[in-house]
Amino acid sequence: MQLRRALIAATATALVLSMQTTPASAEELKIQSFASKEFTYSTIDEELLTASKLFRFSSGLTFEYPDAVRGIYVTGHSAGGDRFSNLVELVYSTDLNAMVIDVKDDFGNLTYIPTEESDLAQYDIGKPFVKDMRSVLETMEEKQIYPIARVVVFKDTELAERKPEWSFQDGSTVWKNRRGEAFVNPFVKEVWEYNVQIAIEAAELGFKEIQFDYVRFPEGFENRSETLKYSQGDYADASLDGVQKRVSAVTDFVAYAREQLEPYDVDVSVDIFGYSATLPEAPGIGQNFSKISSNVDVISSMIYPSHWTSYFGIAKPDLEPYRLVQEYAKVENATLKKLGDKAPTSRPWLQDFTASYLGAGNYKVYGKQEVEDQIRALNEAGITEYLLWNAGNSYTKNVDYTP
Repeated sequence: MQLRRALIAATATALVLSMQTTPASAEELKIQSFASKEFTYSTIDEELLTASKLFRFSSGLTFEYPDAVRGIYVTGHSAGGDRFSNLVELVYSTDLNAMVIDVKDDFGNLTYIPTEESDLAQYDIGKPFVKDMRSVLETMEEKQIYPIARVVVFKDTELAERKPEWSFQDGSTVWKNRRGEAFVNPFVKEVWEYNVQIAIEAAELGFKEIQFDYVRFPEGFENRSETLKYSQGDYADASLDGVQKRVSAVTDFVAYAREQLEPYDVDVSVDIFGYSATLPEAPGIGQNFSKISSNVDVISSMIYPSHWTSYFGIAKPDLEPYRLVQEYAKVENATLKKLGDKAPTSRPWLQDFTASYLGAGNYKVYGKQEVEDQIRALNEAGITEYLLWNAGNSYTKNVDYTP
């Protein structure tokens, strides 16, 4: 814990200098208050930090990065319940090799109860979905299943209701979308710090990658940005329009999170709307595909065919999974190529569920063929990594995951 406090409280430059001076006291290593923090990135000497073993954390678990990550999504309920053994068997007995496990879920809850010594215990957001997360990771180590921690960032009803001043307010109440979900404010750096604390503990538990989801403003925010009450924090006086302020806040969070996680020897990935790669930037939600991609190790576009309207000249994308993924991959490849050495690994989310909610004639039942078609389209475009999404974790049987 003292190592964590030191790393968050000081920049890497200060840490290196401390090697030549008298060791800091415990009092000096305490985290500064949120209000006094300044977040900058220019002082980091990345080569020096990467080379320094003194500041590399080890969880005690060993995982090898697979030849190419091929993974599935796992809820906290599944990871902590009877279904977990079946999911382990699915991955272990096929060409799958990774799991993305909820650590902070879509409601803002931790999926496990942290220990009393944990920095997270003070927030009282733990739920007993996973009784022993370390045991889950040890099982994964035994089977060499690559562990990825999913941390939902700005969609967080739990935190929004506890700290309304960190959210968006409609009059005197916390604003919620049509599904009853609240978001916290990406302009508020205390929210950044809160989520990074959670990510750091996931790394300490043994996860090898932190996947941030909902790294954005609420959908349609451009239509309510002038009516909701919220702070713009340090961005209030920036000489930027509303769109660029939102893009800056989202991008800066990703850069800050990656900087803070550097000593924990984990990769950082971000989930992003698929259509973001087809636009200069998504104006309402603040996602700029290229800027986010430049600050992560892995970019995971959610390209479920069911989630697209008529696009790429495809009237009903859910009916044509191969073609949809094929056309998307062309756009993404061209965009990432422009980033050169800064381009991350592409690892899209694929659809392993039936979108019957689209209505008759607009969807098809997804099974072995449809899942394989999406994988094949990626492979033909030179993209070898992917993740499969099924909200209930009921995955199609007998799929060839390397067609």
